Amino acid sequence: MKKRFTEEQIIGILKEAEAGLKVAELCRKHGLSEATYYNWKAKYGGLTVSDAQRLKALETENARLKRLLAEAMLDNAALKEVVGRKW
Repeated sequence: MKKRFTEEQIIGILKEAEAGLKVAELCRKHGLSEATYYNWKAKYGGLTVSDAQRLKALETENARLKRLLAEAMLDNAALKEVVGRKW
């Protein structure tokens, strides 16, 4: 899935709203819905660009660790099944 806006652009849009631009006007200007704006505000509100980059890196690492844990749990379950069989 291709993202339409980068984290830097999202933070820039949020800063425009903080500067006093109305949300409806801002959304119309950038072609997004108000729901999207409020979702972004909940996720990226108060972050700087470097914070957003760090957040993305942490999310990527978290996904990798979850995958590793799932694989380890599958291996563990397979080993338990082999050991549990009666020969």
